[in-house]
Amino acid sequence: MSGCSNHKVDVVKKSVDFRSLHGWDVENHQLLLDLFIQNCQATKAKKLYGDLCMQASLFEGNPKSFFEQNFTPYHIDAEGENQILTGYYEPELHGSYVKTERFAYPIYKTPQDLITVKLTSIYPELKNYRLRGRVVGDKLVPYSTRAEIERSGLDAEVICYVDSKIDLFFLEVQGSGRVVFDDGSTIYVGYDNQNGHKYSSIGRYLVAHKEIALQDISLQSIKSWLLAHPNRLDEVLNYNKSVVFFKQRMYPARGALGVNLMPFRSVAVDSRYIPLGSMLFMRANSDMIPSNRLVFAQDTGEAIKGAVRADLFTGFGAYAGEIAGGLIAPLELWILLPKKRMAE
Repeated sequence: MSGCSNHKVDVVKKSVDFRSLHGWDVENHQLLLDLFIQNCQATKAKKLYGDLCMQASLFEGNPKSFFEQNFTPYHIDAEGENQILTGYYEPELHGSYVKTERFAYPIYKTPQDLITVKLTSIYPELKNYRLRGRVVGDKLVPYSTRAEIERSGLDAEVICYVDSKIDLFFLEVQGSGRVVFDDGSTIYVGYDNQNGHKYSSIGRYLVAHKEIALQDISLQSIKSWLLAHPNRLDEVLNYNKSVVFFKQRMYPARGALGVNLMPFRSVAVDSRYIPLGSMLFMRANSDMIPSNRLVFAQDTGEAIKGAVRADLFTGFGAYAGEIAGGLIAPLELWILLPKKRMAE
């Protein structure tokens, strides 16, 4: 896409008028302006939008006109790709700082022996990739898998212990969450690092083994199956060799952009195509969520691959989990690009 060196999207086909975006006219434009200003707190968003961040904070006119005067929507066309919207949320777990018979499953901090190698200086085309492992002798070898950690343990600090291996697994999938203790206190935990192994979907594993029908797969159906088959729990969980390590935070869920995630307004995207901080108008054919609305690309995820692929943040707790776990819908995306930069 010529003239847009600040944007990675190379599958944009044509510009459209805001009037063609069904649902744009009934949006809460003042809320969107406030969210845009909040989004601009992130350095990456400031680089994308430049002076528009400052102009938004000083804008006193019709908030709808701010967007229509300064941005042009472009349809993102990715023919042949898996163009779907799914959901994710911030789970709530129950924990203890002391390991007990009930609270037996550790939330690990990043191990001291985990080595992360950035390849950008040698291979610029691999700037979005990291090589992870540990040193044995004079060699960097792959880090332990989930099954290996299960067998041998891990030399790492523990944030706390929780009472469900299943909930802990899905905490890793979601990337952040909160832990409630018996005294009523709460801590927040978020993604810090990962063991370097590729994420593998246990949902696909269960479908492939004909345990759950494809049309019935959801977070809830997977959890129900795991609870009903405790003797196969490790078999299924260990299919995903990837393990996430956490750090304690002082705030609720934040995405890769570094700002607080907004329920039903924040999405995780594939940053190879869509830069973090971008504004996107989405059309999703689902009765579970508010469709046809402006969202902000504020997070990434291992399972989010492709230019028209997004994961919608639905909030925290059980209700948000029900929505996220059952959400899967066809998706269309438009990216809002600054008119000034398009003209440069």
